[in-house]
Amino acid sequence: MAADAVPTGSPGTILVCVRGNSGSGKSSIARQLRRRHGRGCALIEQDYLRRVVLRERDKPGGAAPALIEQTVRFALDHGYHVVLEGILHTSRYRAMLTALRDGHLGRSLFVYLDVSLPETLRRHLTRPQAGEFTAAQMSGWYAAHDVLGWPDELVLPETTTLEDAVGAIAVAAGLSQTGHDDDVLPIIP
Repeated sequence: MAADAVPTGSPGTILVCVRGNSGSGKSSIARQLRRRHGRGCALIEQDYLRRVVLRERDKPGGAAPALIEQTVRFALDHGYHVVLEGILHTSRYRAMLTALRDGHLGRSLFVYLDVSLPETLRRHLTRPQAGEFTAAQMSGWYAAHDVLGWPDELVLPETTTLEDAVGAIAVAAGLSQTGHDDDVLPIIP
């Protein structure tokens, strides 16, 4: 742990961060990871905190990174495993993600979904929110290969299926499959 890192969580908590461009599949993967684990696993979505709670654009100097960090820390400090998902562009979120990684007392796994722009646009057409934004808008938000560059970052290519991604991430993070239908909280859109 870095000397200035604020400790968070416990040796038994797990932090999984799934990053990628809009339409890359990160929300589907994150929700499946949470379902797979069941209770005791918090799902923290960048879009919900930034767009719904704060109603803030993703801009340099915004409040969203601090709110996301505090929410992740809160859940970890209360014994929850955390699945954090979002675009989380390196240029604006690296410092926050580094602080979480360096401060977390348990296992942390950072995953990047490396999906090309044409595949991102194709996938977008299959999503319920396909009518909310255009291909031109998505192209403007797209950042090619926006990896953190950490040696232990898991980069999944666009050929990885949803099932394979969930399985690989769960194994790499040590996130067990304990979920049961009666233990799974419904995802409320």
